[in-house]
Amino acid sequence: MAKVNIALDAELVVEVMVLAGVGSPQDAVEAVVRDYIARGHRTEARTADRDEAHRTGTLLPPEPPQG
Repeated sequence: MAKVNIALDAELVVEVMVLAGVGSPQDAVEAVVRDYIARGHRTEARTADRDEAHRTGTLLPPEPPQG
């Protein structure tokens, strides 16, 4: 996999490290990026299911929020 070097504000990275409970700046930022991507995929899956239900006429009542 290709690597990319970027510069970030040190306070921002330290905050991410604390919130993620990770000791390495690179691991902390990587965890945030992976979470962001996974969240996007989950959103796409939910909206695709909803669009499919509208298209086919098999619309179900909304699920209660999880959380």
